[in-house]
Amino acid sequence: MLALLVGLSLLWYGRHASTGSSHAGPIILISIDTLRADHLPAYGYTGVATPHLDALARDSAIFERAYSHSPQTLPAHASILTGELPFEHGVRDNIGFSVKPNQRTLPQLLGAHGYGTAGFVSSFVLRQDTGVGQGFALYDSEMPPAAPGAAIGQVQRDGGETLARVERWLDGQAGSRFFLFFHLYEPHTPYRPPARFARYSAYDGEIAYADEIVGRLLDSLKRRALYDAATIVVLSDHGEGLGDHGEREHGVFIYDESIRVPLIVKLPDNRGAGRRASAPVQHVDVAPTLLDLAGVARPAEWRGRSLRPLLEDGVALEEQGIYSESMYPRYHFGWSELTSLTDARYRFIKAPRTELYDLTSDPRETNNLAGARAQTEAAMGAALDRLTAGRSLGEPSAVSNETRERLQALGYVGTQSAVGAAVPGVALADPKDKVHVLEAYRRAIDFANERRFAEAVPVLRGILQTEPGMADVWQQLGNILSRLGRQQEAVDAFKRFVTLKPDDPGGLVLVAGTLMRMGRLDEAWSHAQLAAQVAPAHDRRARGSAYETLARIALRRNDPEAARRAAAEAHAADPSLPMPQYVQGRLLHMSGRYAEALPHFEEALRQLDARNVTLGEIHYYTGDTLARLERHGEAETRFRREVALFPQNSRAWAGLAMLYRATGRNREAEQAIADLLSRVPTAEAHGLAADLWTMFGEPQRAAAVRERARRLEARR
Repeated sequence: MLALLVGLSLLWYGRHASTGSSHAGPIILISIDTLRADHLPAYGYTGVATPHLDALARDSAIFERAYSHSPQTLPAHASILTGELPFEHGVRDNIGFSVKPNQRTLPQLLGAHGYGTAGFVSSFVLRQDTGVGQGFALYDSEMPPAAPGAAIGQVQRDGGETLARVERWLDGQAGSRFFLFFHLYEPHTPYRPPARFARYSAYDGEIAYADEIVGRLLDSLKRRALYDAATIVVLSDHGEGLGDHGEREHGVFIYDESIRVPLIVKLPDNRGAGRRASAPVQHVDVAPTLLDLAGVARPAEWRGRSLRPLLEDGVALEEQGIYSESMYPRYHFGWSELTSLTDARYRFIKAPRTELYDLTSDPRETNNLAGARAQTEAAMGAALDRLTAGRSLGEPSAVSNETRERLQALGYVGTQSAVGAAVPGVALADPKDKVHVLEAYRRAIDFANERRFAEAVPVLRGILQTEPGMADVWQQLGNILSRLGRQQEAVDAFKRFVTLKPDDPGGLVLVAGTLMRMGRLDEAWSHAQLAAQVAPAHDRRARGSAYETLARIALRRNDPEAARRAAAEAHAADPSLPMPQYVQGRLLHMSGRYAEALPHFEEALRQLDARNVTLGEIHYYTGDTLARLERHGEAETRFRREVALFPQNSRAWAGLAMLYRATGRNREAEQAIADLLSRVPTAEAHGLAADLWTMFGEPQRAAAVRERARRLEARR
């Protein structure tokens, strides 16, 4: 039987290769982030309605067992667009990795054969800096402005806005020979579907919203007479845990709920519509398939296969083991990485405690057969080892002796990197044994997102009692303690983060910023200087952030020349960072020359329009300058923008309150003070609120707030 199938495959390839067949219609790749295959009606789910994806599925072939190679957005998309596995293209995590500059990609190869290429993405995770957009003539990864330090997974663009940009690009296309990559971040957390989908669970409501957006794109293609001739692929980068195997979200485990994804392929004129393929396929098969359909030769080194024989003629493909990995536990928590091999029947997971599942009889992977089916376990384990032989896990950047000495001079004793590649996974904790820690961590993050900071602190401290090597948790604890005004404790937490990751300049910047807020400017300067030294030359954002911090410290020191020098260095490292304009505006503002300061702030804001991560306090100082120039309406807009991006900026809330009081809007002034105390629950913020009530001539209110400030101070 196998010989017959191979013969049919050779016949098919010979027949199609001889014609050099291709089509001139558009190729459209739609990625719906974090979408489990088993939460779509096309795959048998009944918990949500997706009429637009259902209609597309009727015109398409459906792959019932398509798999991702990683439960993380950036590595998965790198595999989709390069046709290579994570250990081949080198992107192993959402943070700290990028696609190689010389990597051959699907858009690059299609572009070289006359296709117009454009990518539109909805998440900061897929920003241009990662290299995942290379090869596109246009790659739109512009996100709404976010505060520095915002979790990258939280920086996203509504899919409707991304679609609007796609529509504008389509308006400019003279022909139909183009490749469009369209990425939606729904249904990734946080789940916030429109109210019209409230009848569903939050996750399913986001799926319904994604379906609506996809439907609008499909309708647009039909109006433009592009749909019939189009090749359209709908897939996801990975799934979502939803509590299966103890994981609510994704990133750690590589069970079906996290790595089985939808794959729906519509061919021109709906060829092959109605086919359902049960054989396992994978992300790295997507790029070779699209190249084959376009008549473009695939790179010889690509591991993926073209699915065209199956799509057009129903020819079965030779079985191939499918590789998946999760490096997140190792890189972020110091636990073992996980790798797996999946075939038509079994999944083998390499971990400190090996796992083997019969997916035919146990699709939910509840019965670990490791040990009970020793022959299968040994064969799949050996195949996985052969596949990954000689592949490095990657080492953190080396810390120089000078850097180590400077760290020790700043009080960091016994510094060490996170778990290095030389440490085998079997020597580390098994993520299965740590899922409760992971979920406690995510519970603390939920508390923080809900501004329940005081509740988050004991959860994080509880984790660190048993897991003191979890650098990410120390950083998160420091962030929350800082929001609570417990700055010395925050410094201590950030220093523990630096101890664990001395090569990460971000930790040093966090220490420097906190020390600056405490008025310990010399210590802050030393930490920021070291951050600038540690930051890799190629990491423009990290270097820019370090010099930005130096400029802010120099402003606090009232050292204009040092501030200007640091601002120039920040702009040289990161040209998107308008620090020279900001610093000049600040210096003029400090001198009371508000009319002269304003153009500098406005120019800085103009330059920031092209930047995803905005600049702290720029809207505040612009608002304060406008208020002093009695341009109250414009000032209110800027203060409002500042508190929307930086709700912890107590001076911006105070600026709003004073503006409202000065213009006779007393009720709004009262609300601004209430918002200040809600968003910044610190003794300092209460003291500021008391000062405001005193200024407004309401001593009783001032006394009540000042008493609360004393109680908060006593709790420290």
